[in-house]
Amino acid sequence: MGDERQINLGFLLLCTLSLLFLATAASGQSEVIPFDSDRWQVVEGEVVHNWGGECFSGTAILPDVEFENGVIEVDIVVDGSRSYPGLAFRMQSDKDYERFYIRPHRAGLYPDALQYTPVFNHVAGWQLYNGPGYTAAVVLPENEWVHLKLEVNGSQARVYLGDSAEPALAIDYLKHGSSSGAIGVLGPNNQTACFANFSYTTTDPTAFDEPPTVTTSPGTVMDWELSRPFKAERVDRGAYPRFYAIFNADWQQVTPEPSGLVDIARYAERSQGGADLVLARTKIRSDSAQDITFSFGYSDEIDLFFNGQKVFAGNNSYQYRDPSFLGVVGLHDHVTLRLEKGLNEIFMMVTETFGGWGLMGKASVELDPPRNEHHRLTKVWETDDVFLTPESVLYDPERDILYVTSFDAQFASTSEPTGYISRVTLDGAIQDQKWVTGLNAPTGMSIYNDLLYALERGSLTEIDPDNGEVVQRYPIPDVEFPNDLSIDADGNIYITDTRPSSHADSRIYRFKDGEFDVWLSEGIDGSNGAFVHEDKLLVGNSGDGFLKAVDLATKNITRVTCLGAGVIDGIRVDNDGNYLVSHWAGQVYSITPDGQVVEILDTMTERLNTADFEFVRDRELLVIPTFLGNRLVAYRID
Repeated sequence: MGDERQINLGFLLLCTLSLLFLATAASGQSEVIPFDSDRWQVVEGEVVHNWGGECFSGTAILPDVEFENGVIEVDIVVDGSRSYPGLAFRMQSDKDYERFYIRPHRAGLYPDALQYTPVFNHVAGWQLYNGPGYTAAVVLPENEWVHLKLEVNGSQARVYLGDSAEPALAIDYLKHGSSSGAIGVLGPNNQTACFANFSYTTTDPTAFDEPPTVTTSPGTVMDWELSRPFKAERVDRGAYPRFYAIFNADWQQVTPEPSGLVDIARYAERSQGGADLVLARTKIRSDSAQDITFSFGYSDEIDLFFNGQKVFAGNNSYQYRDPSFLGVVGLHDHVTLRLEKGLNEIFMMVTETFGGWGLMGKASVELDPPRNEHHRLTKVWETDDVFLTPESVLYDPERDILYVTSFDAQFASTSEPTGYISRVTLDGAIQDQKWVTGLNAPTGMSIYNDLLYALERGSLTEIDPDNGEVVQRYPIPDVEFPNDLSIDADGNIYITDTRPSSHADSRIYRFKDGEFDVWLSEGIDGSNGAFVHEDKLLVGNSGDGFLKAVDLATKNITRVTCLGAGVIDGIRVDNDGNYLVSHWAGQVYSITPDGQVVEILDTMTERLNTADFEFVRDRELLVIPTFLGNRLVAYRID
């Protein structure tokens, strides 16, 4: 079928090889290894009599050689068929090595009859590496022996064919760097290509010229995160993943090559049976709204999302567009993106079937990274993981105590509600683990006229803060998921209804004098966190990614800033008048009233959420309910 199938065939049994033996060739001495020597580990192939003498057809390795710098030489003959014969070198394992090979069927026709490719985690990335330094044209005679010589030194190599004094291919950057390992020949076991007169030496070859400098073009995305791999058939590629999938994706920061290329196989290993997929994302800061052109390359398939909305899908697979289509990666596709003021997220699903797993991206303008000031926070205490998905924290200044709702995400539809409210001191001591019990998935809380108000599934619940008794429950009409509440100076209680069935129908209820009304529905998209500040209601909109401010008198909506895709959960205001806002997946941001965003906390690597937090202003104390982490964590803000 193509290049990678030949590699998989040739190295199917290499996992049984030991690459730890000492090299037997003395440094500086050329050693000829006949193919009938028992030093060869024959993976698949045999010595045959053809083309005028004995030669080897197939794949074989010298596991007792530790080759770093030196020269490998062999005679090779091809009949012009599709066969990909060549050399494997610096084999650190059966899944990581360097490879050079020939495409006889493209010789004299295309500029890639000679190919260098690295192999990472069993994946030969030939679709990612094309052009000068990786591929070259050659006129190769059929049914005639040709001498092949490979010189390797440091992170460079060069290939000579026949008696030419000039290299047919100069490999400027070996992708495994300066490494060492076994060597061998890789070819088909059908005599369409054969090897003879194999030798190698570990003498450093003639000095190489300095390789050309690879510069990074302005606008190239050099900050990517990758998820763990998934089976592509199990992923809904038509929709942005739900927040649980994002949180559990095991993200890792990766470093692209200077060109911007990310060879995904360096970081993710493919599994057997069917296509594999990784998630990739990068965040961009923009100080104003602007349109940009985003150019990108990928292998083999991509689903591209911007701020949670799908904007592109493409297929760059081998032979997908025509029989000679290779699917080489480059900046060949383009979309126009509207960067919003604040943070923006470019998100990809990259699917691999064959030939190289990679991505790259470049914008038409220089991109600004997010601002991070994690040093501003110092952890001061942490509880044990004794809560049941703690969702919200509220400070009661009258009693100098923290209330914590335990949502209990596991209870589902049990006959008896299992959510509860706890009381915790400001130094993290749990005073009453189950102070108020029997609550139905409690979420946000607030205090007014010395009464504690909490949201349950379907109702607003009034609680006496002195004894923890439920005073009254007010059913909310037509509500789906009451999430957070905040109360203004006149006692109006504003309640967000996230409404999972339709973000477009998201709404905010108002409760006053025992009555509910739909206070706002237009301009609200996936409302979650809410906080009354001065004459405005700050609302986190997870549907479109915006923190918005709603005028309490006129209901006029202002976009404060964009936070990209994700669940905007807790909202508070610090002592300098900046907004503190959390993303449920693990981030807390400090946002100026004019929309400048600074990330001050990221707990994703600790596998802790940042749900509906509290900020105790006179102590500069940020108290985070970690939801799936089942604990509270408190930080002092500098």
